[in-house]
Amino acid sequence: MLQVVLGGALIGLASALLMATHGRIAGISSIVQRALFLRGEESWTVWFVLGLMLGPAAMLLSGWVTPPNIDIDWGSIIVGGLLVGMGTKIGSGCTSGHGVCGMGRFSARSVVAVVVFMSVGVMTVLLMRLGGVL
Repeated sequence: MLQVVLGGALIGLASALLMATHGRIAGISSIVQRALFLRGEESWTVWFVLGLMLGPAAMLLSGWVTPPNIDIDWGSIIVGGLLVGMGTKIGSGCTSGHGVCGMGRFSARSVVAVVVFMSVGVMTVLLMRLGGVL
């Protein structure tokens, strides 16, 4: 439980600091896209993405958390990742951009986006558990 509280606080702090120092919303899908297709003065995006990867690795190596048990095939992971990527493009943002930053700024568009993707997520899990449809 402590890890969840600390993680949430750090996500909020990082989002606020990014907005205060760079005037940017901490939407991970946009930041990763910028890091992959580096333009101009956006080298900070590479460091941001590296931090996203190194943080959990450090937690695992320190023994503070255990590795998750992911019981799903690689094909499903790849298809799911592609669908999430398409959804972030269609929805003009991802869960971090809308859920953490947008709702934190009281954006009506972000509230609608969060309600939609949370509802679809719940329905997807129910379908998978009830009927093994997906």
